[in-house]
Amino acid sequence: MILWFIIIVFSLFASIIIAKNTRKTTKNLPPGPPRLPIIGNLHQLGSKPQRSMFKLSQKYGSLMSLKFGNVSTVVASTPETVNDVLKTFDLDCCSRPYLTYAARITYNLNDLAFSPYSKYWREVRKLTVVELYTAKRVKSFRHIREEEVASFVDFIKQSASLEKSVNLNKKLVKLSGSVICRVGFGITLEGSKLENTYDEVLKGTMEVLGSFAAADFFPIIGKFIDRITGLHSKCEKVFEAMDAFFDQAIKHHLEDESIKDDIIDLLLKMERGEIGLGEFQLTRNHTKGILLNLLIAGVETSGLTVTWVMTHLITNPRVLKKAQAEVRQVIKNKEDITEEVIERLEYLKMVIKEAFRINPLVPLLIPREASKDLKIGGYDIPKKTWIHVNVWAIHRNPNVWKDPEAFIPERFMDSQIDYKGLNFELLPFGSGRRMCPGIGVAMSLVHLTLINLLYRFDWKLPEGMKVEDVDLEELYGLACPKKVPLELVPVLTQWT
Repeated sequence: MILWFIIIVFSLFASIIIAKNTRKTTKNLPPGPPRLPIIGNLHQLGSKPQRSMFKLSQKYGSLMSLKFGNVSTVVASTPETVNDVLKTFDLDCCSRPYLTYAARITYNLNDLAFSPYSKYWREVRKLTVVELYTAKRVKSFRHIREEEVASFVDFIKQSASLEKSVNLNKKLVKLSGSVICRVGFGITLEGSKLENTYDEVLKGTMEVLGSFAAADFFPIIGKFIDRITGLHSKCEKVFEAMDAFFDQAIKHHLEDESIKDDIIDLLLKMERGEIGLGEFQLTRNHTKGILLNLLIAGVETSGLTVTWVMTHLITNPRVLKKAQAEVRQVIKNKEDITEEVIERLEYLKMVIKEAFRINPLVPLLIPREASKDLKIGGYDIPKKTWIHVNVWAIHRNPNVWKDPEAFIPERFMDSQIDYKGLNFELLPFGSGRRMCPGIGVAMSLVHLTLINLLYRFDWKLPEGMKVEDVDLEELYGLACPKKVPLELVPVLTQWT
C-alpha cells in the first residue's frame, strides 16, 4: 500500500493532465467503483482480492468494471454472468492476457494454463487430454497411488503410536508430489532437486502466478516496483528451482532408455520429431512449460483439497463422525481399500463438494482476455479487456447458497450439482475450454487418501487446543492453502 501511495504522489501531476485530456467513453461499460489516478482500483484489492472483489460486487453488480493501472477489467461474480463468460461467449473470452511473471515461469507461455488461445494451445490441450488424462490412463497409474498412499499411512501409524501430531499441510502436499513425480516425471520426489525445498518452491510459485504484478499494469515503472516488493526475485528463485528439477528429470530419461510411456518420454519423442504435434515442433522450453502445469496443478489440487476437507471435518465433529461411520460401514473391516469404493460413499462425496464450495482452490480463475468487442448482460466489453471470474464470490453468495459460511454437506443431498464444470454454482475446476483437464487424476488421489484417513484413524486436536482455535484463514495465491498449517493427532483404531 505504501508503494501505491508513492506512485500516486509521484504521478499526481501527470495524472491531472491525463484526466483533463481523456475523452469520456461512449461505451456502456459495467458499473464499478470510483478510481484513483494512475492506479485505478488496485488499492481496493487488499491481501485477498477474491474477498475484496466480492464485497465490491455486492454494491456495484454481478458484472463489474475495475481499472488496474492501465488495464481495463471486468469481474463476473454470479452463476448467470459466469455462464455468459465461460459458456455463451467462451470462444471469445478464453484467451489469456500477457502476464509478466507467468510468462517467465512457463518458459514464455509455452504451457497450457497461461498460453493465449491459439493453434498451439489447442494441440497441447488435445495432447494432455488424450495422452495423460483419459480414464484409462488414470487407471493405469493406480498402483502408484496405492503405493504412495500406503507409505503415507505407515507414517501416520508411526505418529499415532507415538501420540505425535502431524502437519497435514506438509505431508499431504508431499504425498501428491510423490505421486505426480512418479506418474509424470518417472522419478521419485526423494532424492530429487526439490526434495528439501518442495513446499517452499510450490508455495512461492503459486504466489507468483496469482500475483497482481505491477509490471502487468504499469509498463514503464512496473518492473522497478516489483523489484522493490520482492516479487521479481521470488519469481527468479522459484523458476531456477523448477528448472533444475526439470533438467534432472529429463536427464534421467535421456540416460535410462528403459523409462517408457510417461509424459516426459512422450514430449522428448516430439522434440525429436518422432511424434507430431500438428504443425508445431517442440523445443526443450515447450517441454518444460508443459511439465510445469503437470507438476503444480496435480500437486496443489489433491494435496490442498484433502487438507481443507480434514480442516472442516475436525471443526465439525458431527460431520466427521457421520463421514467416518459411512466409510467404516461400507468397507467393513477390510484391510485392502480400492478406489471403486468411493461410488458407494455418498456422504463423503457431499463433504468434498462442500469443502470445494467453502474453499475453492483457485478462488479467482486465471484472468481471461476478450478477443473482440462483446456485449454481455447488456454491457459493452471492449476487446482486450481482462475478465476475472470470482469463483469465491459465487460459492459464498447468500443468494446462491443458504447459510454460505456454514459447512453443511447435506445441502448437496438430492442435488444434481457437481464440480465438473456444468453447474455454475460450483466451479472449483472452472468450466469451458479452459477448464482444468486433470480432474480425474486429482480426484482419484483425493478419494483414496480421504478414505484411508477416515477408515484407519480417529483424529483429535493437539493437547490444549479447542475446535474454535483452528484457524480457517487462507493464504492468497493462484491456489489458496491454509495460512496456519493443520496439526492433528492420529489415533490408532481396530482397523489400523
